[in-house]
Amino acid sequence: MPSLKTAHTFIFDLSRGLRRSLVAFGAFFLLFIASSVQADARWSSTNFQYHYGTDYELGDKERSLITLEHASGWKYGDNFFFVDITNPDRTGELTQTSWYGEISPRLSFGKMTGKDLSAGIIQDFLITSTMEMGEGFHTYLYGVAVDLKLPKFNFFQINWYARNEVTFGTDLGQQITLAWGMPFSIGKAQFSFEGFFDYAWDIGPSEDNIVSQPRLLLDVGSLWDAPGVFQAGIEYQIWRNKFGIDGVDENFPELMVKWIF
Repeated sequence: MPSLKTAHTFIFDLSRGLRRSLVAFGAFFLLFIASSVQADARWSSTNFQYHYGTDYELGDKERSLITLEHASGWKYGDNFFFVDITNPDRTGELTQTSWYGEISPRLSFGKMTGKDLSAGIIQDFLITSTMEMGEGFHTYLYGVAVDLKLPKFNFFQINWYARNEVTFGTDLGQQITLAWGMPFSIGKAQFSFEGFFDYAWDIGPSEDNIVSQPRLLLDVGSLWDAPGVFQAGIEYQIWRNKFGIDGVDENFPELMVKWIF
């Protein structure tokens, strides 16, 4: 049975491993709040996620991940934010605890001009941007987007970016990002098919790379008429030429749960 000293050492190591991640997370979250101040919010959704996978490349093969994710709409556009903390629940010299986050504000031409720009499957045109931040790097993306109105989808976005990687000098490239959400039901069970697809190219010496994380989630509460709180299912991790490194690929499912609040 573990001694009190062993338990104390474990807690100390865990807190030490998380300290930098949590401080960075706090700064990142404050940046997001600052970008949305006085934003006249029209809708908002926040969730907390836990992921577990066993076939990662470049580092720990087995990893756990916690994610805080937020999306909201306001008078002139929408915001999206998430932060990941990897391996917050494990310690050891070979375990890598790290953090990564993105903030993605967009401005709607339709909302800013007060005009209906929808036509056919096109719902709106937008100015789009993203800032990616992690331990030791950051990247800025800026461009234009089209929101589509597709049958059965809650949303479907196509974002085109100029990608400015500024970690080691300045590398300019391009990126296309798709994001979608589609709810559906089988009997009383409610499901969600959601995710994103990134394709980045022409980024200095890096190889073109693809990142995608489609998810299939069951709203567990819908089985007893209490939906909208807890989801569970599978997220599939697809990464071709990870970090722009030729031949480093990931392709595996991981378990995922999501609490919505």
